[in-house]
Amino acid sequence: MFARTAARFAVRPAAASIKARTFATASRATASAGSRHMAMATAGVVTASALSYAYLQKPVAADSKPIAGVKGTFSERTFIAIKPDGVQRGLVGKIIQRFEERGYKLVGLKAIAPSKEMAEKHYDDLKERPFFAGLVKYISSGTPVVAMVWEGKDVIKQGRRMLGATDPLASEPGTIRGDYCISVGRNIIHGSDSFEAAEKEIGLWFGKAGELIDWTPSNVEWVQADN
Repeated sequence: MFARTAARFAVRPAAASIKARTFATASRATASAGSRHMAMATAGVVTASALSYAYLQKPVAADSKPIAGVKGTFSERTFIAIKPDGVQRGLVGKIIQRFEERGYKLVGLKAIAPSKEMAEKHYDDLKERPFFAGLVKYISSGTPVVAMVWEGKDVIKQGRRMLGATDPLASEPGTIRGDYCISVGRNIIHGSDSFEAAEKEIGLWFGKAGELIDWTPSNVEWVQADN
């Protein structure tokens, strides 16, 4: 019995080997043709996918508006930055939520660790102030700044109101600084204070092509309309 079992196991690998050789030999031409067809089909799928991707991306990738939009319209834009203390305290989501719930549209977002040179350019208008060096050191400390561009009617003025006063102790409850800050040196957020400032700041932080996205939210007619 053991001899017959051993014989059967000995035959199986040989039979499998014969089948494998037969399959490989018989299908060599077919396999070659199949490979060509497979390559052509794959190339077609890749090309179609690329074209579909390009088509889908085209409406949102091209930002044809002025960098700060048009003042006084629904396309007006402002620059908002969550400073290192706001990031360290985990307030990014709460701040974004406030702008979204107000009805403004996010068209640019990035986390960046600013260099000293970038911080100096951003706060160039304050370079004669005694606190300038400390401010630059704080902004360029290595902790990221979350930079954003928001779009919507009167967003520059309303954004500043949402932030509250520069000194948090002078900020009304309900504003971002009024709710989350007690120190003027750690007031967690920056917002453009004029259309000209928005142009400068958006250009500094989002100066590369494709960093701002022009898109239409599905709820736009329920948020932005003058009837």
